[in-house]
Formats: sequence, structure tokens, C-alpha cells
Amino acid sequence: MFVKDLMTGAPITITGGVTVIEALNLMKEKSVRRLPVLSKDGQLVGIVSEKDLLYASPSPVTSLNVWEVKEMLHLLTVNKIMSTKVITIDKDAPLEDAAVLMSANKISGLPVLGGKSLVGIITETDLFKAFLRLLGGKRAGVRITVVTSGAKGIMAKISNAIFGCGGNIVGLGMNELDESGKGLWAVTFKIQGAGKEKLLESIRPLVEEVVDSRDQ
Repeated sequence: MFVKDLMTGAPITITGGVTVIEALNLMKEKSVRRLPVLSKDGQLVGIVSEKDLLYASPSPVTSLNVWEVKEMLHLLTVNKIMSTKVITIDKDAPLEDAAVLMSANKISGLPVLGGKSLVGIITETDLFKAFLRLLGGKRAGVRITVVTSGAKGIMAKISNAIFGCGGNIVGLGMNELDESGKGLWAVTFKIQGAGKEKLLESIRPLVEEVVDSRDQ
């Protein structure tokens, strides 16, 4: 999967001259938590999050009265508080590149570029959706997690055993067990078309351990 496959196209944007209160109202209306900021000629110049806007609002213990607070929020513009060092990703980048960038920079969304133009936005929610798809989370079937060696060809043998008893793999996740020191992997399969007991009978001789099995 690529970023363009899961991003939200034509994202909601603002310009730097929009006030904090206007930006907050727009976020509430459109149910979004971040807004790319564009220049007058349509170029990406910043991004502002709901957290940025809330932090810019006065504290409840401020000495300002309610009218002064409202006046301040109606005067303070987004270009005064937005992040100008925007981390972006290309629409043709692999999805895992987006996950790496978000994790490394502790952010929950990335503007997506096509060339130099903003074409979308991808968020951590989109990554969760991809995770569900990869593991077959929304598909009925048998979910089996095993520990197996990382030896060449072992996945082919397990897959052939599943196919041999009528199963069809509709979800797959792999996690290297670094701490084992034995080159072991935890592998989760979502399988349709075969019963749990028959699958376990076929898989067990090929793996180190069956960690979990359940009908879903």
C-alpha cells in the first residue's frame, strides 16, 4: 500500500490570516484535528493542530475578563502560532514511510504532496485502518498466531500447509522477536475456508509454537 491509497484527498485548508477562533470553529465543524496552512498562491507554508490552537487560548486562570479573551482570540491569527517546519510525505511513498515519519517525529498527521502541491493528508487513524486491513481484522475467519524460525522458505511451507487443507490467507502480520536471539518470528494469520482444528493439525509440525488460535 502507498500513501495515496489511504490519504484523505482535497484536505480542508486555511490561510495564515484566519483567526484562532475561526480555525477552532472550522475544526469543530469539519471534525478534523489539524489544518494545513496555504499561502495566497496555494503553496503549503505551515500546519496548525487543535492542540496548537488550544494552547494559544488563554488559561482559565487568566486575569483577562471574558470580553478581553474574546477580543484576543478574534485578533490572534494562525500565522502567529502555526508550525512552519512542516514534515510532509509524497503521495507515492510506501505507507510504512509515513508510519516511520510520524513515529520518529511524534506527530499524528502528515500533509501529502504531489510534486510541490498539497494533494492530501494522512493521519494515524489511516494507519490504524491499514493495520486492520493487513491483519484481516474486519473479515470473519480463524486467527492463528505462531512462533517460527526465520529460515528461508518456512513461510512458503506454512502457507502451503494452509492451502493444502482448504484455507485461504486473508490477513497476515509478522513481528521479529529480537530479544529471543534465535532468529524467531511471531506470525499472525487470518484464514478463511478451513476449520481451526484442521489448520492447527497442518501448521503445528512446521512451527516452534502455536501461541494463540481463535475463531473470529
